[in-house]
Amino acid sequence: MQEEIYKTPQQVLDTMLERDSFSKWMGLEVDEVGIGYCKLHYTVKDEMLNGFSNIHGGILFSAADSAFAFACNSHGIFTVALDVTISFTRPAKSGDLLVVEAKETYLGKKTGLYDIKTTNEKGELVALFKGTAYRTSTKV
Repeated sequence: MQEEIYKTPQQVLDTMLERDSFSKWMGLEVDEVGIGYCKLHYTVKDEMLNGFSNIHGGILFSAADSAFAFACNSHGIFTVALDVTISFTRPAKSGDLLVVEAKETYLGKKTGLYDIKTTNEKGELVALFKGTAYRTSTKV
């Protein structure tokens, strides 16, 4: 039996983005959202760089965290992060276009697991973020 969807993934995304000033500030553009899925992109700006002219790890984390939130809330049930990890695999520079893709790998009654990959224009892995989400009983 398929679970009841309270809002469509697009409606949930629209609701979230109305209030998400941080994702807007970062310049995140959502390309696709579906059940347990989100794909977005952004361009690395000078103000996102660290002291070595590479993207700051916090920026990579934040963009992946946003994709994670959009994917895990797509079921229409308010969902929060329980824990996350991130591995940085290669640097990105100012002007680079980064794509962030979040995929649900497991969905239980109360928890879900997600893999979020950030890749550059060449399709090379820049960061791998893994998240565990907790599903509350509240509808979005």
